[in-house]
Amino acid sequence: MILERTDEQIVIRISSEIDKIGFQKVIEYLNYLELTSKTKATQDDADKLADELNENWWAENRKSFIN
Repeated sequence: MILERTDEQIVIRISSEIDKIGFQKVIEYLNYLELTSKTKATQDDADKLADELNENWWAENRKSFIN
């Protein structure tokens, strides 16, 4: 593995023989870090949004689970 850091980027070079599923999980985590690196949202904000989304999902899908 080769790791290069510039003023604007971090470049990672790895063997093409790496496990694709594991690598995809690493990429998703790095993408998450990049997307959230400049956010001003707090954990409480994220929790409230998750609760709201869950409530909306349950309201829309309740009939599928409860007759």
